[in-house]
Parts: sequence; structure tokens; C-alpha cells
Amino acid sequence: MARRLAVAALGLALIGTSIAQPRPPVSLASDEAAQVDLSPTTWRSAYDEYLARQQFDRDHAGSARGSHGAVTVAYNALAGRAGLEALHRGGNAMDAALVAALTQVALTGGAPVSYFGIVSLIYYDAATGTIHTLDGGWNSVLGEDDPLSIPGGVGFGSDDALRGIGEPSGRTALVGGFLRAVEAAHQRFGSVPFAELFAPAIHVAEEGIPVSEKFAGYLDFRAEDLKRLDETRRVFARPDGSGDLLRAGDTFRQPALAETLRAVARGGADHLYDGPWSERAVAAIQRDGGKMTLEDLRRYTAVWGEPLRATIGPFEIAVPAAGDGGVNLIEAQLLARASGMLDDGHWTRSGVALRKAHDVTQAAFLGFLPEATRANLFPGVDFSPTGRLRPANAERLWKALEAGRSPFRFAVPEALDEALSEPRHSDDVVAVDRQGNMVALTHTINCVLWGRTAIVVDGITIGDPASFQQRQLALIEPGERLPGPTEEGIVLRDGQPVLAFASMGSGLHQRTFQGLLNVLHYGMSVRQAIDTADFFMPETDPRSFRLRMTVPTGRFPRQVLEQSGYAWREHDPAQARFAGEGIWVAISRDPATGELEAASHNRNNSAAVAW
Repeated sequence: MARRLAVAALGLALIGTSIAQPRPPVSLASDEAAQVDLSPTTWRSAYDEYLARQQFDRDHAGSARGSHGAVTVAYNALAGRAGLEALHRGGNAMDAALVAALTQVALTGGAPVSYFGIVSLIYYDAATGTIHTLDGGWNSVLGEDDPLSIPGGVGFGSDDALRGIGEPSGRTALVGGFLRAVEAAHQRFGSVPFAELFAPAIHVAEEGIPVSEKFAGYLDFRAEDLKRLDETRRVFARPDGSGDLLRAGDTFRQPALAETLRAVARGGADHLYDGPWSERAVAAIQRDGGKMTLEDLRRYTAVWGEPLRATIGPFEIAVPAAGDGGVNLIEAQLLARASGMLDDGHWTRSGVALRKAHDVTQAAFLGFLPEATRANLFPGVDFSPTGRLRPANAERLWKALEAGRSPFRFAVPEALDEALSEPRHSDDVVAVDRQGNMVALTHTINCVLWGRTAIVVDGITIGDPASFQQRQLALIEPGERLPGPTEEGIVLRDGQPVLAFASMGSGLHQRTFQGLLNVLHYGMSVRQAIDTADFFMPETDPRSFRLRMTVPTGRFPRQVLEQSGYAWREHDPAQARFAGEGIWVAISRDPATGELEAASHNRNNSAAVAW
């Protein structure tokens, strides 16, 4: 049976986005900064409007235009609107992005994203013309000296396998840097008071939000695990004392989370990494057999860095250097040119181009092949990060791929499982302000809906990301940073930033590849790029390794699919999150006029807002 390559990133949904009414910009160059109030009680009407939009799925990209600022999110319309409110009150792009990300976690009950999850961020500083990256990824556990023996795993053949293989184990926890990175980003580039970043999330947690049908479905999916631990069960149980989990239409309140967020807002991220929460979290993990200690949390730092940069035609693309995602992204753009697919017509109209696009995006999985296998299959190809950024190297690699040397044909089953079953429950935020500062970030719990352990400490969820990354952990030393696969970036033309983007989902690599080509080569707007038909991450039969394309039903002409030469399967767009889709959100900026266009995903409760 086919391996299913995508798991839903939890999102509660949206149908239309509106452009917020302009307000005069507020200067924060005075004592007014201390008076900023981002509590939704001060923007109640917009809050209620966007809270209602959480319940509905889109069938087209959200889009908005403005010149003062814009925000777009992959999921959770209300979070995007909270970020825009930060811009309304005089905050900058960094403030807006952090507000939105913090709110996304509260809106989803810590299922696909977590305050103890991870984040990757790229920032363009308009005042200096410089680009900075921030790595808040996983640290492995210092005391974990045998990662290959960490229990667990994720399968896609059944709901039971999807929930997790084996018994829950605290050894599957890693040290996440989300809140440490939020603090570091604000200290360097934020402008509103740190505590105000948390105001919308605290309001969501304290006042509560309606439980949607989708959220109720995810509670049902994870019910056994959510009831395993007393503290977790109390978070998600109905208030009637029955012990049942929340149902659609109930109000989901998170009072413990609200108190924790207040403590972080007052005292900073040390509350999590060197304070009361860290002690309780370590105790909970160790009760489940984990090896994490207080030292693991105390030593965590978010790491600033310089981006990788590559020239693609008239554009320069800057991406985070940490992890594999940025290199995969740039290499795919180079391979598109080396393959000649850009001369074959758009992949929605040309079967030849579709086949090449499908083959190009497979190259991202070469990292799952053993080094010796890669060297034998691709002689003369440089697989170092710097080598993969060179056009000549891409030409050599393409010749091998064109000759049939697909990574899936030669992968060992264990590596293939890792490549095709990594849960990528995440969310994205992109924000741009009127000064031209740009932020693109992706954050995630990096496991399937709370994880098999389903640990909650003082309202904050702790996932099981080590349950399926044993091989990757074995490649690094205990306590080191685990590379991440996310793809976010900033595009410049003639030295001026013109596009900021972020992506998520199992098919994030495929979606980013298509979105960038649609904008940079085919000249589409960001809205058009997202609404153009997209192919997903492929399926493969683990016995034959034969790939099968997956596409949304009715979006590709049958003749084009047949001409590609690949087997294919169509999926109902409403179920795309289960079918390997990727999500790509972006904001474009005209350097001459400052005009912004924001666009969000076209199949969930995303939002793009601007003024």
C-alpha cells in the first residue's frame, strides 16, 4: 500500500480575508512605547470577526494590499490579525511576526506548534540593508548517548501507526528553543514592550475559543494519549467532571497556560529555561523515562547567523544557513534551470515540465542516502552545502537524475521511511512594515498532534520529535543542535528586497519550489502563485520504491498528467493536508512605491491582512 506522506497541520480554518481599515501610524520613539496595549479588549470588533473566521476553510488564497504593513499566516486567521494590530499600534515587522506566532500556539492548544517547540527565522533590517537569521531549533539531550535505541516511530498505514509506534517514552523529548528565540529576536529588533507580545495569546487562553469540528476531531484522534496523564487530561477535558474530552461547540480555555505566559511576559524566557517551569518539565519527562536534565535547558541558546545567498537569474535569494532547508531550496531553483524545464512551458500545461519538476524536487531526499551510495551514484557531484549552491554542480546532478538515478530507487528502507514519514506540523508567519523591514518564520512542534507522550506542563505542550529522528540524532553529538528542514527566505533584486516567504507541511519543498518559480520566472503575483495548481509530495510503494505523483482533484489536465510518465493520484482539495500538500505564504514589496501584497494559503483557515 502507498505510504501516505502528509499529516494535517492543525488549523481551524477561514473563508475570506478583508483588508483592515487604515489608521494613522504610531511612533514609538517616545514614552508612547510603554503605553502600547495589544490586548484584544482594545480591538474587540476585529478580534471577534477573525475569531469567527477560524471556523472555515478557504478555497482560494487570501490576499491583501497596503503600504503601511502586512502580515500573512499559514494557519489561524486571528493570529495574522493580531500581528497586524501590532503594526497598527506602531510596532514593526518583528513585533508583528512574534505576536502572530505566539498567538498561533494558543489558538491550536499546542498541537501542531508549541511554546517548547522550534523556530527558524530570517529578518531583513531596512535601516542597515542587512539580513540576519535566527536558529531556535532542537538541541539533543546531553545524557542521551544511544539515540538509535530511542523508542517510537510514525507510520502512515493506519490511524494507530500515525498516532505513534510503541509505548510513550520521555526519551523522545528534545530541547526546543521557540521562546528563547522569541526573546532574542525581540531584544535585537523589537520595538513594543516585550510583555505586549503575549497579550493576544493570553487573552485567547483565558477567555477561551470555540472548539471547531476539526479540533474536536484531533482530540478524538489523540484521545487515549491525552487522557494518559492527569495534567494533560485536565487541559482538554470538558468542565462537567465527566472526564470526556472537549467536543465541537464547547469553549476551550487554558487558564494554566495564561498564567505561564504572564510569567514569561514579566520575567522573560528564563521562566522556561532556568526557572519553575523547567523544573516541572524535566520532572515530567523523567517520569516517562527521559534523560533530560535542568542543565539541558539552562545551556540552550538561540543562535544568530548570516544567511546563505545565491544568485538565481536577476534575483538573489537569502535563506537560513542552519539546517538543510535553505540549501535544498536554492539547489532546486538551480536544477530547474539545469533541467531545461523553464523552456518546456508551465508544469500545469506541459507533461514534460511536470515530470522534470517532479524529478527536480526529489533531489532534496539525497541527504537520506548513505554517503558511500551517493558517491557511487553521483560521481563528480559535490554534496557539501557550498557545492550544492553552484550552477555547474546542479548541471552535473541533473544529468544523473535525468539518467534515472532517483534517490528513492537506492534508499535503504529505514532511510526511505524517515524521508517520507517525517511529521511537519507547523505554522508560518511573514510580516513586512512600512519601513521595509521583513520577517519570515516557521515554527513547529515537529511531531503528530501533541505527540505520543502528550505531556503538558503548566499549559505548555512537550512533543515527541525524537521518536522518528533517531538516525539524525545519531549523526550529532549529545547536546548539539539538530539540523532542520524548513524553507523560508527573502528575495532581492538590484539589492532591494522584493519578496519574503515561508513554507510548511510535508510537501513544503515542492510548494516552495513552485511558488518561487511562479513569482520569479513566470511573473505571477503572490496570490496568483498560490492559486495556481500545485503538485504535492509524492507517494511511494515501499516494496517497489515506485513513485506516484499526488495532485489536487481536477486542477491538472489529464493529458498533462499522462504525458508526465508518472503514475498519479488525485486528492480532494479539502483533504489536501492528508495528501502531502505543502503550504507557501508570501509578501511582495515594490521598492519604488512601497506597495505590499500579502497572500496566504488557499485550503485552510489562513489569512493575509494589510493596511
